[in-house]
Amino acid sequence: MSEQPQNLRALYASAERARHELAASYETNTPAFQENLSKTIATYEECLKVSEQISLFSPNETLEDVSSSDLQYLAIHYHLAELVQKIFTPEISLRKTNILLARDHYERFLKQLDSYDILGASDSKLLEAYTEDKANFSTASTRDAAARRDAKIARFREEKELKRKLEYLQQNPKLAESDEHVVRDLHLTSLAFMVFQTFQSLESMAQELHIISLAPPAPPPGVATAAPDARQDGRDKDGYSERLDGQLPGLKYSGPILSSDGKPMRPFTLLDSRQTLKKGVFRPDHSLPTMTIDEYLEEEKKRGGMIEGGGPQSEIRPDPNEDDFDAADEETMKQRAWDEYVEANPKGSGNTLNRG
Repeated sequence: MSEQPQNLRALYASAERARHELAASYETNTPAFQENLSKTIATYEECLKVSEQISLFSPNETLEDVSSSDLQYLAIHYHLAELVQKIFTPEISLRKTNILLARDHYERFLKQLDSYDILGASDSKLLEAYTEDKANFSTASTRDAAARRDAKIARFREEKELKRKLEYLQQNPKLAESDEHVVRDLHLTSLAFMVFQTFQSLESMAQELHIISLAPPAPPPGVATAAPDARQDGRDKDGYSERLDGQLPGLKYSGPILSSDGKPMRPFTLLDSRQTLKKGVFRPDHSLPTMTIDEYLEEEKKRGGMIEGGGPQSEIRPDPNEDDFDAADEETMKQRAWDEYVEANPKGSGNTLNRG
């Protein structure tokens, strides 16, 4: 469909501007950010509603039937999924609801692209694997560690190449103005990059949903939870515990931390020992010396790390003792041997590599 109503173009442009403004903010948990996030989500939902009302995309169409300017609207579900994931809520049940809603948008995004045969061969296999087992989905679904690593590296290289191409097209808008094929290539490359991000998000959400499933159910309203016993929780009188579990208030987990294939089974926090932390409180922020300079030099001499002699002092020779005839004869024989060696080996006689 080549024509589109003005309100859809305006709505989508407004939603895109709001999304870019949100991406530039780092304080995602502030009330102002969450309010702008809700407005942006509502704008994208209105875009989705309008596109469905005018039947912008039809299952009877092929990719060639979709105009280059309409390809950008295939990303509405993707942007909605991304934004829903940023909704902040301290309640586990609401967090689970948001994750499931974002997952539904990701699924609709992939299915819509698949209906137009936009997904590549590897992405189609991943979509099939995800559909068969959503709870244990992985972008490298193999138990062989080397194969998992190779699959991750291959997908990273493909994603890097897509990102490089996308940045080049975005940084050269004049190419798009002069050639419609460039515009189409830009939108298709952008969609391919979103597919990579979608599968990574689906993998992360599967892990998060598994962790949430291990959390105990929330108590009914009006029922106060009893404070955990410090002795049973492994805490001392100050409330400190070196256990990896039980660190979050209101959450208690049991069982192994990791599964046999390295998948997290429950939340955990890596902590140092308390005594080590205490020792690091009242100390200088620089490393203190452990030995004096003389001790260090003596240690280096024992290890053979120092060579004595050399320098200007090595050129000073003691005056010969005229009464020591043996020493004089020895020095004379040494000098004769050196003279004979110099005479037998003239200067430059050893350099035979560069001769013709």
